[in-house]
Amino acid sequence: MRIGVVAPSTPITRDVAERVTALAAAQFPSAEIVFHAQCFEVHNHFAGTDAVRAKAFLEVANDPAFDALWFARGGYGSCRIAEEVLGRLAPAAREKQYLGYSDAGYVLAGLYAAGFERVAHGPMPKDILRDGGDAAVLRALAWLVEADSSSLEPNLSGTDKTVAFNITVFSQLLGTPLQPDVTDHVLMIEDVSEHMYRTDRSMFHITSNPGVRRAAGIRLGRCTDVPENDVDFGETEEEVVRHWCERAGITYVGRADIGHDAANKVVPFGLTHKFLR
Repeated sequence: MRIGVVAPSTPITRDVAERVTALAAAQFPSAEIVFHAQCFEVHNHFAGTDAVRAKAFLEVANDPAFDALWFARGGYGSCRIAEEVLGRLAPAAREKQYLGYSDAGYVLAGLYAAGFERVAHGPMPKDILRDGGDAAVLRALAWLVEADSSSLEPNLSGTDKTVAFNITVFSQLLGTPLQPDVTDHVLMIEDVSEHMYRTDRSMFHITSNPGVRRAAGIRLGRCTDVPENDVDFGETEEEVVRHWCERAGITYVGRADIGHDAANKVVPFGLTHKFLR
């Protein structure tokens, strides 16, 4: 299996690539991990200019020699190239697996909205730097290489359609051409480094969207590294999500095992059984 890694948002270091490549060689010798040179470029905040990042994504996505496209990391920036790359994908791009989360959600959402069937939320190479990060990377590789069901978020039923997004990213892409149809889906959401009032504001926007109100329900992952507010918001993330689900008439299903940490699990978009071998 050949897995291409690109960085549509922010760059990674060569040390990350070397560690991930070594880990993959030891545990999944049948997999070849190819880090595109663009992953290490730096232009202001980004892993190269918008044009460079888009070109790298298309080179991997449209190349039939790659079986999967793995997002190198999150950060910010994929929304700046999402519509361009989605409009230039070749038939070979539909045969690939796509795996990432956080800022990668802009492109993942657009792919799913365009009918791509092998899209999933899950760990990325940069996660190797987290505490326990080797396990996160191995979980992602187990999914990409073997479709290992042990990598999956444990609440997946196999019969319910599911999607998973960062709260802030999902809120921002609603109303854009990237918005996917989540009718009858369980929407799993998580966030990191956001004040609770910002999460509350995002949930107002998310649950007010007519398309989201057609979802089967919402599951809440972890909201970590929440900054202290100068006036305590007074509600937990679960209380916030329950509040807005109730107001919008959306079923709050419970918690989800996803988040910006090494325990982050894989969530295929759509019906999970389509992915299992």
